[in-house]
Amino acid sequence: MTQPEQLGPVENAVGYVLKEAAVALRTAMDAVLRPLELTVPQYACLELLGQRPGLSNAELARGVFVTRQSMNVVLQGLQARGLVNRPATAARGRELPAELTEEGRRRLRASSAAVRGVEKQMCAGLSAAQQQALLETLTACVRNLHPGAQPSNDGTAEAKTLSGS
Repeated sequence: MTQPEQLGPVENAVGYVLKEAAVALRTAMDAVLRPLELTVPQYACLELLGQRPGLSNAELARGVFVTRQSMNVVLQGLQARGLVNRPATAARGRELPAELTEEGRRRLRASSAAVRGVEKQMCAGLSAAQQQALLETLTACVRNLHPGAQPSNDGTAEAKTLSGS
């Protein structure tokens, strides 16, 4: 009988180091967003709305990696602070598409610059080619673990993204 394969030292496990990097990134983002009076989910919501105005609560929740209920709380808070507008009633179904206000766009510019600084710090010492390779590798990891991903001919997995492509 063969022994099941074991993980080995956690510092050599890709998943462990990836989680460690994610926690370090989140901590650094929290630190630069706090003076701007934003949380990471609030910033992510503003960033998504800045790039894709009119997203619904469900679409934002998927993009921010929170539940729809949590996203509703985030949106209500941003709306109360004058950073986001949503219609009082739905034009169709129950969707209340959100859009940034002018103040929301100003806050997004400041927070986006702060988060970009964190990303530059995280990637310090990596060449542009290494950064691109890291992005492609992480994207492949996400695709490989995405629920419903279908293996492609090259052994990786393909999955639909938020945009449906």
